[in-house]
Amino acid sequence: MNRTTLSLIAGVTALAAITGVAALTTPDASGTNTAKAAAELPVERSSLVCPAPSTSDLAETTYTSFTPVTKGTGSEGKAELRSGALESGGATDAKGEKADATDKAGKPVLAAKEPGTPVTEDVSGSDSPALIGSADGKFAPGWTVQESTEVAAGTGRGLQGVNCTAPDTEFWFPGASTAADRTDYVHLTNPDDSAAVVDIELYGKDGALEATAGEEYTVPPRSDDPILLSTLTGEKQENVTVHVSVRSGRVGASVQALDDKLGGDWLAASADPAGSLVVPGIPKDAKAVRLVAFTPGDTDADLKVRLASPSGEITPAGNETLHVKAGMTSAVDLGDVMRGEPGSLVLTPTDHAVPVVAAVRVVRGEGAKQETAFIPASRPIAARATVVDNRAKGTTLSLTAPSRSAEVKVTASAGSEGGTASSKTYTIKSGTTQDVEIPVPNGLKGTYALTVETVSGGPVYGARTLAVTSGGVPAFTVQTLPDDRGMVAVPEADEDLSVLQK
Repeated sequence: MNRTTLSLIAGVTALAAITGVAALTTPDASGTNTAKAAAELPVERSSLVCPAPSTSDLAETTYTSFTPVTKGTGSEGKAELRSGALESGGATDAKGEKADATDKAGKPVLAAKEPGTPVTEDVSGSDSPALIGSADGKFAPGWTVQESTEVAAGTGRGLQGVNCTAPDTEFWFPGASTAADRTDYVHLTNPDDSAAVVDIELYGKDGALEATAGEEYTVPPRSDDPILLSTLTGEKQENVTVHVSVRSGRVGASVQALDDKLGGDWLAASADPAGSLVVPGIPKDAKAVRLVAFTPGDTDADLKVRLASPSGEITPAGNETLHVKAGMTSAVDLGDVMRGEPGSLVLTPTDHAVPVVAAVRVVRGEGAKQETAFIPASRPIAARATVVDNRAKGTTLSLTAPSRSAEVKVTASAGSEGGTASSKTYTIKSGTTQDVEIPVPNGLKGTYALTVETVSGGPVYGARTLAVTSGGVPAFTVQTLPDDRGMVAVPEADEDLSVLQK
């Protein structure tokens, strides 16, 4: 075989390991696939962006970074998060002012030490910047970062948590609002050296909202732009779906939803539009649950609404189905549907499948001491998923197997300040949701990561609730556990490559 052919095959294999290409095949003249079965290899690079956490001077934010131990990686690598303002005079901060990068560019805000052990960094006040990060080598597969912010008072008071996201080109956020008592921002974080051009569309109960801005919005290089939704339209609507699509470049996107009376939290993007969806991990003490759904196509969707409880699937009384009109945001208040038990919403088509996106708003507490969080529809844990910033008290891990029973392994990592990892295996019965007993690390000091791996059975979905009490308010935040996509299938070349020698 000549040298050029060898280089080509090596290059394709490396590209697959880096970018996450699912499979590559080489058909012969008859159309038969002659490639060998693909091997699962760890990804070699990952990137994440974290939005600016808060504009409140009372905000206290913790960043947590973690990579699970992955077989097959080398001994080298790093994972670092830096301020978005890496180039002096080039980027702007959240207030639209020129960012001073004199010290910020000198060293990482947060750097990993070793896979299997989380690292944390605390910041205070309203001037904390967005963070842009990358991981390679042994730190890349499954790299997970979260920012958790406690706000003592004011609009959005309570606990706000968000997983830092991989840059992408499209996001859907059902559950946002332009109502008078809400202050919702869509944060667009551009990790690259060139500007990104983005369109922002808002959809209410009657369709697209009349927009005053949002088309061809330019996000400067290495910056985080929080855009107040009420500045994009004059219409005031309680339930809105936000669609972010990127014309050029890429961004990370999250919605920060702040309520005058009910606290606030981050609304992460829904799973991609699909005919069936699962919204996992609704807390058992939820006082009110609102389901918001949207279909981006031209066809109405009719969905069966089921609640997967610890004892099996049940139908919420009076809300057996949900009709979602094409291009319009639909919402239904399920009330006190949990009745003291954890659960997950399972949405399936009543007849033919129409792609939809969905999320729920959850309210806990009583009277003036209520707090809000959001849970989007999530991807399943295909192989492995991780959630960080778990604490000795106030952490709940919820797992659901909507279609078939499944066995999963849950590992609690070493603590950020000490302790040793601990694992336990669980069986989640078909159609149920279980709040599992977490295997807390031995001798725990600090916070820890939870990694869930599928062992056998059907698909599993997960969510983690983190709860704290602040001034009598039951503050909380919920993060879903989509698959970390830390492994990629790379096919082996056929032994007979004589055709390439010609």
